[in-house]
Amino acid sequence: MKLSKLFLIFTLLFLMACSAAYEQVKEIDIKNPKTFQQHLLYNYKENASFEAEKMHDWNSAKLYSEKALRALDGEKIYPEKINYWKLSSEKAQDMKSAYNNLLSIYDEAFIKDPKNLAKAISSLDCWAEQEEEEWQKWDIEKCKNDFHTSMHDIYKFLTDLNKKPEVKENNKEESIPQVAVVTENEKKEVMQIIYFDFDNFKLSQISKNKLINFINQNKRELNRYIIFGHTDTKGTIKYNMSLSIKRAEAVKEILLSLGITAKNVSVLGKGENQLAVDTPDNTKHPANRRAEIKILN
Repeated sequence: MKLSKLFLIFTLLFLMACSAAYEQVKEIDIKNPKTFQQHLLYNYKENASFEAEKMHDWNSAKLYSEKALRALDGEKIYPEKINYWKLSSEKAQDMKSAYNNLLSIYDEAFIKDPKNLAKAISSLDCWAEQEEEEWQKWDIEKCKNDFHTSMHDIYKFLTDLNKKPEVKENNKEESIPQVAVVTENEKKEVMQIIYFDFDNFKLSQISKNKLINFINQNKRELNRYIIFGHTDTKGTIKYNMSLSIKRAEAVKEILLSLGITAKNVSVLGKGENQLAVDTPDNTKHPANRRAEIKILN
């Protein structure tokens, strides 16, 4: 009987602590976040609200609420380490890869793209939490998709920042469009960028969907495609050249599956040449691990 009372008291105290953190976060009104900390607060508040109001998961609500409050205090917030979550070895391996990718661009994105970094951090926590619970399949996919979309946007943003603008004959700088580049002969080529995990040439489902949408939106009977595979500078030049070709070939397979004839698709491996983001030798950088698909009319 005494043990039951103690358990009940402990449970009530725990719920009060969870509720206190969430109630504090709920009262914070932030509609137009601008700083990294404000974006984190906004995202974690959304996560906490979902867990508390819809799922009645006060443990998760407490975690998100406390991270939101720490962000509000100006603390530099990171996603929870993967061993914090109770995951199968297979899932933990996938999550560690995602975690390491995020850490590799954290400092750069913190300065240059805080909005997407904040979304990636909160989404990675959400993804891991949902994977641990392992029953809300739709929520798992949503959090996973939010994470990969944010990371893709960060890579794209960092890549665009490192591009040198074209200079016309009148020496005026020309801005770089998001989905088009200007070649030396000033012919516009529509382009899509797909990113890969470290030492990997398999496309994630997110990347496949982006590629399929890109092809469907730009598909023309007379289109020809050229695919450039790229790597970062981690590893030998010979190995990276081989890996870049495998990445280009993996993208080609998707195009062929969409009904594009092989004669209209060319692949070229660039290895660690033509980096999107300049780095020293033997350096991992996710924005450099990519394939570029160009449409040649």
